[in-house]
Amino acid sequence: MRLKKWVAAAAICCVMSIGVVQGKIEAAGFKDIKSHWAEQTITQMAQQGLLDGFPDGMFRPDDTVTADQFVKIVLLAYTDMYPNGERKWKPAFLQALSGSNRSILQQDYRDFTFKPSTVGYWAKPYLDLASDLHFISKGQFTDYKANLKREDVAEILYYLLKETEYLEDEVYSLKTASHFGDFQSATARQQKFIGESMTKGIMEGYPNGYFGVGRFVTRAEALQIIARLQDKTKRIDVGSSADSFIKVVPTKDGSYKKLVFPDGRMLQAYEVMEEAGKLRGTNYDLEETTLRLFRDADAKNRAMSGNTAAVRYSNEASLWLDPQFATYGVTVRLEDGTLARNEESIRKFTDFLFGYDAETFYRQFRDTYAQVSKTGVWETSTKQIGDYSVETRLEPDGKTLIFSIIHVRTSLY
Repeated sequence: MRLKKWVAAAAICCVMSIGVVQGKIEAAGFKDIKSHWAEQTITQMAQQGLLDGFPDGMFRPDDTVTADQFVKIVLLAYTDMYPNGERKWKPAFLQALSGSNRSILQQDYRDFTFKPSTVGYWAKPYLDLASDLHFISKGQFTDYKANLKREDVAEILYYLLKETEYLEDEVYSLKTASHFGDFQSATARQQKFIGESMTKGIMEGYPNGYFGVGRFVTRAEALQIIARLQDKTKRIDVGSSADSFIKVVPTKDGSYKKLVFPDGRMLQAYEVMEEAGKLRGTNYDLEETTLRLFRDADAKNRAMSGNTAAVRYSNEASLWLDPQFATYGVTVRLEDGTLARNEESIRKFTDFLFGYDAETFYRQFRDTYAQVSKTGVWETSTKQIGDYSVETRLEPDGKTLIFSIIHVRTSLY
């Protein structure tokens, strides 16, 4: 009798071997997971109904998964399953989403059943939802029924993390992942995805020192990845020598990314830059490491909604940092009133950088601005001010001055 009930339940499962489980699976009944390295994870994930076993009592942990199967597992991982088999989004997941994505779930997909389509392609509901949430793009894979490779999983994770958490510092991620023996066999695009998934502690390499580029992902590996995605305490600590110099910053698309600064001073400079923006009320915008300062609210609105690069970057001044090259900067437009409106913000930033030499810098800054405004000509020059080398150049448009500030002497203390 018990066997009949088990067979009936298995028959309900999706023919792709992934489906919603009505009630908890007795994962301990899988004949082929005992002593498997992922036995505990398989048990836990199967009880959540993320991946089914087969009618013969096997789980087949080393079989491969397809792209559509993995997308479905990812979506179900962000839900709670109730005894009656119904699912609802986890509150923490909804809170992590952007307002627009939350609206998509609560309005466009308010009747989403979390179940495969019974007509046509079984995975269509999951792929449509993942696409609308920007977790994937519909053209990301030529065939979603194909077996999934490890670099493909890293790509899905990259866009998923971008929408639900934040991205790591790309330079640091690439450097951290470069130790993989097969890292150079991946494309530059794939390396970015691998670096993100590895630095986040969600994917790791194999004992032979390789990431496994081109290698198919097994069912057990897929569940291990999902377990780490769900629970940050299960993620691998890859370590960082610059943990104290890290900050999560806003990006131009409304999400966030993690930046690793070369030292504590640049991290402090970023925080001072934030404060400098607030001195302009609401007439500023901070994206990654650039603070843009606008003439007024109308100018900001035009720039933020502009459909061309010229309009989007029509701010009259900006303060910026370049962590990769340990460079600070001030950019100003040669327009009436620019200095009067932005002097307080610029001085707050540069006073922090130059300290006792701040007045020397600002005198040069102001004199250069006045001269170029009058003549429209400037030959690129470099001058040492305190611990910094200041390069001043005029852009080809003849209206934009850029002061690049590079720290050239390190304190002995």
